[in-house]
Amino acid sequence: MDQLLINPDYPHILSTLIFLPLAGAIFLLFVRNESFARFWALGITSLTAILSVPLLAAFDSSTSKFQFVEQINWIESLDIQYVVGIDGISILLVMLTTLIMPLCVLASWSYIKTRVQAFMTCLLIMECAMLGVFMALDFVLFYVLWEAMLIPMYMLIAIWGGPRKIYASVKFFLYTLAGSVMLLVAIIWLYIHNDYSFFIPDMMWQNYSSTAQVWLFLAFFLAFAIKVPMFPFHTWLPAAHVEAPTAGSVILASVLLKMGTYGFLRFAIPITPEATMTLAQPILWLSIAGIIYGGLTALAQSDMKKLIAYSSVGHMGFVTLGIFVLNTAGVEGAILQMVNHGITTGALFLCIGMIYERTHSRELRDATGVGKHMPIYVTFLTFFSLSSFGFPATNSFVGEFLILAGTFEHSLWLALAAIPGAVLAAAYMLRMLQKIVWAELTILTNPGLKILTSVKS
Repeated sequence: MDQLLINPDYPHILSTLIFLPLAGAIFLLFVRNESFARFWALGITSLTAILSVPLLAAFDSSTSKFQFVEQINWIESLDIQYVVGIDGISILLVMLTTLIMPLCVLASWSYIKTRVQAFMTCLLIMECAMLGVFMALDFVLFYVLWEAMLIPMYMLIAIWGGPRKIYASVKFFLYTLAGSVMLLVAIIWLYIHNDYSFFIPDMMWQNYSSTAQVWLFLAFFLAFAIKVPMFPFHTWLPAAHVEAPTAGSVILASVLLKMGTYGFLRFAIPITPEATMTLAQPILWLSIAGIIYGGLTALAQSDMKKLIAYSSVGHMGFVTLGIFVLNTAGVEGAILQMVNHGITTGALFLCIGMIYERTHSRELRDATGVGKHMPIYVTFLTFFSLSSFGFPATNSFVGEFLILAGTFEHSLWLALAAIPGAVLAAAYMLRMLQKIVWAELTILTNPGLKILTSVKS
């Protein structure tokens, strides 16, 4: 228990952040006014974001202990506890989650016209589960919240998604559920071999046998690689992104994908360090494959949402590359890039959602020349696009630079193999910008675009 630090100035702040959205969701079950549901969801998510600010202000960066810890016996017969806390990794993801959710509500303000109360309820439940995952220090609590995310995300895609929403939602659910089963097996084994305790910090840096570590690592890897998603477990992501409403795509890109890399950092490395070092090399080359594949596939896309979705495969490949080079520069760059990707890619999905809401098309050809009529819009689009491929002076540049520096330190050949991924990122993002911002407006194939281009920024 010496890894825990209780802050008496904020005794229940983490529980407040977790359960405030859940309380808001329960209240919405009894609401029938759609306009009120929108304002209520915006108020709850905004209040949660405001309440999360003291976490950053009071966080002690000089210690590696879990801070703001709250601990209550939950199921005493099985030694299952409600225990939450945050450290330097999870606080960044908690802040990212709380700040992104009000934007998701605003992005759905006029686009979602049916079952508004249910939609806002799903968003609030999602926020509760996502925050809980980053704070949980008991494996049962973690697993319950990890699985709880699947249901509202499945509903967001299946009910409010595009034409192939059933296919995309079922594929998303089955892929992530398959990985979760292996995670459950690993949790049960750890429970038995840790004096029948689910307390996560006690499981870290233990002397498990080499064989046990390998099997545990493989179970962790399957669960978290699907969630990232790493190549070749990525096929559910483009379908989910394309069919999901804008808010769903933002949540997927900004938060859900980070849960896979968070799992590697929180569980795989500290619980199975020997197996991590043994199996790191093939995972590094899988990361390189994801970077190159994601870049090449994104370059071939005409659908803007698919382009950003495949770019996420490449960007998250850089994150896993930084994690598994297992040096300071790489891991620090990976953590920073997790946050950077959440900000940048979430913003890009919001930008594309603005065009789709007005034109009902995601095709690049239908957005050609929009920049001449919407200069303020394309200014933001250009900024986030430049950040996406790590242009110097943007937020993503620092994270990507650290990852590549760590990779060069680990292996020259591995770093040289990763560099084409950065070049491809610049190619597909600049291609998209060229068509939207600078290309000449020729034939308006979509009637919605005629309305859009008549509106000045």
